[in-house]
Amino acid sequence: QQNELNSFLWTIKRDPPSYFFGTIHVPYTRVWDFIPENSKEAFQESHIVYFELDLTDPYTISALTSCQLLPQGENLQDVLPRDIYRRLKRHLEYVKLMMPSWMTPDQRGKGLYADYLFNAIAGNWERKRPVWVMLMVNSLTEVDIKSRGVPVLDLFLAQEAERLRKQTGAVEKVEEQCHPLNGLNFSQV
Repeated sequence: QQNELNSFLWTIKRDPPSYFFGTIHVPYTRVWDFIPENSKEAFQESHIVYFELDLTDPYTISALTSCQLLPQGENLQDVLPRDIYRRLKRHLEYVKLMMPSWMTPDQRGKGLYADYLFNAIAGNWERKRPVWVMLMVNSLTEVDIKSRGVPVLDLFLAQEAERLRKQTGAVEKVEEQCHPLNGLNFSQV
């Protein structure tokens, strides 16, 4: 039953009340039907919504892209062991080959091409830091490719908030997410 689900919604008792809702970075269509009505109602009734990051801000997207890159002049081939680099390169070649068969007719109908999608996800991979390459590779599965074009839950809620003319903001800066990940050493990654 919808009303028996764990809502991941916490109420901060004040007047008016504030809410804290835990999200997950997956296409919203995978989880939307499982979000209880109390969470959806809290969102609808709110006037101000804060997200982890402002995914509607071009600066945020640009800064996220920049933070993933190795220092100028370095390439992934320079920092990965040769055998891992070769396996990664072969795997990405396989993904690029398979991607057309992984795409849905709906994606094709919206004008998405496999080469474009591959480059949007994996473009410039040889310049990325290993931790970001690992996250990228984890998202290069048939299931994830089929859901490309569907916003993740955070972005969907941010777009809804804008559409409903709610005031929005972010509780973190890109650097607060990037620096800890970029600080991981190779064995941790």
